[in-house]
Amino acid sequence: MPVLSRTEDPVPQSRCRFALATADITPPADIYHRMWGAAKHEQATGVHRPLRATVAIFAPLEGDGRQVLVALDHCVMGATEHRNLVSTIADIGGVAAEEILVVFSHTHGAGLMGLDRADLPGGEHIPPYLDRLGETAGMLVKEGLNSLVPSGIVYGQGRCGLATHRDFWDGNQWVCGHNPGVPVDDTVVVARISNEAGTTLATVVNYACHPTTLAWDNTLISPDYPGAMRELVERETGAPCLFLQGASGELGPREGFVGDPAVADRNGRELGHAALSTLTSLPMAGTKFVYAGPVVSGATLGSWHHVPLSPEERTASASWRRERWDEPLPYRPAQPTVAETKEALEGLQTEEAKARASGDESRAAELRALAERKSRLLHRLLELPQGDHYPLQVAVWEIGDAAWIGVQGESYSLLQTELRRRFPDKTLIIASIAADWGSSYLPPRGLYDTGIYQESIAVVAAGSLEQLIDSIASRLSP
Repeated sequence: MPVLSRTEDPVPQSRCRFALATADITPPADIYHRMWGAAKHEQATGVHRPLRATVAIFAPLEGDGRQVLVALDHCVMGATEHRNLVSTIADIGGVAAEEILVVFSHTHGAGLMGLDRADLPGGEHIPPYLDRLGETAGMLVKEGLNSLVPSGIVYGQGRCGLATHRDFWDGNQWVCGHNPGVPVDDTVVVARISNEAGTTLATVVNYACHPTTLAWDNTLISPDYPGAMRELVERETGAPCLFLQGASGELGPREGFVGDPAVADRNGRELGHAALSTLTSLPMAGTKFVYAGPVVSGATLGSWHHVPLSPEERTASASWRRERWDEPLPYRPAQPTVAETKEALEGLQTEEAKARASGDESRAAELRALAERKSRLLHRLLELPQGDHYPLQVAVWEIGDAAWIGVQGESYSLLQTELRRRFPDKTLIIASIAADWGSSYLPPRGLYDTGIYQESIAVVAAGSLEQLIDSIASRLSP
């Protein structure tokens, strides 16, 4: 006798109280904009697409506890700016700072919003802009708290070929760019969130790919590819779309580092269509697909249909657990000191001035980019926590069949591929670039001492990414 086939084909689900609110957070069109060392401009010259803040609030159906997720169309934020932002959101929103997790889409087209840039051209807009950003996000939290409703979440997983490997050896040196032929994680995780009447409240697209379509030649404020992706998904679903950047340390778009916004829009539509394909296949929340029995026709056919979840399944889908901690990761040995970095920065600036005075503009441009690199390193070193370990921020909230994970820093995709390998029956939504950028990149152990850029600016020691993975895994429910 053949073995009985499976008679149910369930879809991962969660039940909780949920609310989502969005707002336009586009800065002044002439704000300081130089995100790239190679950029020749200082200020933006206009807006490609508006930037967005999205606040999503998750809470159990019964009892206390909630997670406030604040997603911003920005690249990164320094520790001081992040701390000020969270404080303002908490005060205005009426929530505890520990409930707030800020994540970034990581667009490199939004500009570098650092208070240390305030004296540069267009930088005078930065302090008031950051104040307004906190106030706007705080008001979105208040709006969300007043509109929490019981909701069902269904999850799906698809594929998208937008992201490619970008650790490229050109025969002489490591460069950061399209590295064809190397397998990458192309997973797209989507979620559709609906109220009890079945109306879609929001969709979520979780994908790992650096938003670096637009680079040094771009002078426009832009969300990069997430902007066009959201536009497409929202047009088709009639609901707001939340984008969460996955662990993309070594992943970027095949066509990137350009100045043409049309390329960013094309990249966004590629991801949008992949997400819509998966979203379209999802059943209604609160149902499962089951075998209904044979139907005699030209062949004996197997009939399947959607039925409501059992009371026990509905209870399981509403299970709730939230945990937040600082993972102590050892600092990378032999990091440059603040004094050494200041001296190196001053030397580069002096050499740049000499090159410019002698008419060597090509060398001056290269030195200007190297000085910018040192300037960012200095800013990061000045804000690093004291001690032997970096306290990397992690938040996990498990709801039913899924775990939502927010992780500080730029982890390589090993973070998500290994966790999904260890938990094949659990849907994992992994948002990296959380909190401030102080922790920088987290490459796998094997990339240390190779001279690759991501390792050269890593704050934490070899093995830190693997420690982080083990720590998260030890806290996830089986």
